Amino acid sequence: MRIEEIMTTDVETCKPESTLQEVASKMREINVGSIPICEDGRLVGIVTDRDIVIRGLAEQIPSDAAIAEILSAEVITGTVGLTVEEVAQLMANHKIRRLPIVANERVIGIVSLGDLAIKDLSTNHNVENTIIEISELE
Repeated sequence: MRIEEIMTTDVETCKPESTLQEVASKMREINVGSIPICEDGRLVGIVTDRDIVIRGLAEQIPSDAAIAEILSAEVITGTVGLTVEEVAQLMANHKIRRLPIVANERVIGIVSLGDLAIKDLSTNHNVENTIIEISELE
């Protein structure tokens, strides 16, 4: 199965100049744990709810600071040509719970660990192992 069959295509993004507060509010509004950060339509980073807490609040970064101050600029991405199994392995190798899917540096979808679990892929040991590997504490 190709990843484009299960990825979420309606992906909300924010700009690097968006504030921590704006990004956190958007996460709450759309009930997600990460937001890709794009500039002129191109992916430049990603921010998770954990980033906001650990890199933002815990470091006493003001809530009106630009999200660019705390985003992860080195983003692992996938493409629509990947299979679900390849995406699962990529996520396991990098211990990530969300994978932006890009084309020409633009976000066209996102896959979460939950997407892999929800799509009844439990018979695929590769996906099942990915969930276990990512969920394990280091």
